[in-house]
Amino acid sequence: MAALSLDDIIQRIADLQDDKGLFPSFRSNSTLLYRRPDTNVFFTAITVFTLQLLHDKLTANSQNLVSLIAGRAQKAYPLFQNKDGLNTYNFWPTRPSQHFSNGYIFRHFEHFRIPDDIDDTAMVYLTTHPSAADCDWLKTKLSLHANGNQRHQIRNTYPEYRALRAYSTWFGKNMGVDFDACALSNILYCIYHYDLPRNQHDIDSLTYLRSVVETGQYVAEPFRCAPHYARPSLIIYHLARLITAFDIPELNSIRERLIRDAYQLLADSANRLEKIVLATSLLRLGENPPAISIDTIDADFRTFHFFIAGLLTAYEQPWLRRHADRPITQMRWQCEAHNWALVAEYVGYMT
Repeated sequence: MAALSLDDIIQRIADLQDDKGLFPSFRSNSTLLYRRPDTNVFFTAITVFTLQLLHDKLTANSQNLVSLIAGRAQKAYPLFQNKDGLNTYNFWPTRPSQHFSNGYIFRHFEHFRIPDDIDDTAMVYLTTHPSAADCDWLKTKLSLHANGNQRHQIRNTYPEYRALRAYSTWFGKNMGVDFDACALSNILYCIYHYDLPRNQHDIDSLTYLRSVVETGQYVAEPFRCAPHYARPSLIIYHLARLITAFDIPELNSIRERLIRDAYQLLADSANRLEKIVLATSLLRLGENPPAISIDTIDADFRTFHFFIAGLLTAYEQPWLRRHADRPITQMRWQCEAHNWALVAEYVGYMT
């Protein structure tokens, strides 16, 4: 069978988009024998973002197809907009709330209804055309919910970072402050992309990213550094994308550490899709990693996840947080379309 071309992969992704413009995904916990389809904006937006970054590497036909995919996705975004009409976005539909969509138990508990977040908001902004006024409003909104503002003070990070006025993952008034290296990378990508004015919150967010890499904390304790991604490979992926897209002097010092760790993780990983994530990161960073076969790559999709939710992550009590990184207390999300987008990205960078 002939190897899949980039055009083939883009078409395969397009075929997976549903009539609402969303890409299907699933949440699961194998320990609990739990698996449900999940209606969220996250995987649709990050798939569109990944494909749009490939624009210059695509044929005219695939460029047009990606534009169609993006247009369909954008029609679905309002379903996830802030419940009061503000220009922030939620992981799940908001009006009415559909947290833990298609489920039977968790959707009945208000505790699991999460506020809007910087990750989904960044990706929606990056895959649409927000006005300058909307971008300025978002920058102000981010500052209001950053660590140390509105009596919000982070408790669940390393002691040396608790004074940093970095951005929190969450926009909610009653949600604890949360630092996630991947989510911070995404919101900073948005800020730099739209060239928004920088302030102390940006400086401290960059300080956090630089320090968790320089200290090796992101390899030793990835859940503590990025609780919604929780793997060093994914932290490398997000940081490599950020630092190669923009000139950010504060992050220059971590480039060599990211390269060194990526090669080590690449050698250690048994999953080809995770290898692809690492190889793409290395390619972005100017390296030439060994080629990875994509023949029957979808066989590796079953054991790959890009995003997690810790059912105890939101709690700030130490005795509960102690168990937050255990698989039994986590949901893992998988999305076939986004997996193929990661493959497309790799193929695009290799050609």
